[in-house]
Amino acid sequence: MGTPAKMGAGYFPFWLGILMAILGLIVSVKALGSKAEENKLAKWDWKSVIWVTGSVLLFATTLPYMGLIVSLIVLIFVAAMASHEFNWKGTVVSAVILNVIAYVAFVWGLKLQFPVWPFFLTN
Repeated sequence: MGTPAKMGAGYFPFWLGILMAILGLIVSVKALGSKAEENKLAKWDWKSVIWVTGSVLLFATTLPYMGLIVSLIVLIFVAAMASHEFNWKGTVVSAVILNVIAYVAFVWGLKLQFPVWPFFLTN
């Protein structure tokens, strides 16, 4: 793990975990205290949960074959179906902006090795 002067690979995650555990304990104690306000949770919108979860699973399965750009467009359009305020124009704008951000961050910035375009366009 290391010391503060010579940090090993597990030093920062260990102390970050300790800090998060302490923060979680403080929040839990305050939430269960006698002065805490009682709230009822709204019912889950299962249709939206399924749309969003399905979009992530679809992204994971299409990425190796269709590449980042197409898979991300599919992810955004399927996840947008979960919204009660869905509109095509906003989704297209989101898809373009998020594709640019993903390409710059993952392909240029981090130089991750995964297909950007569908396999049949790159061969």
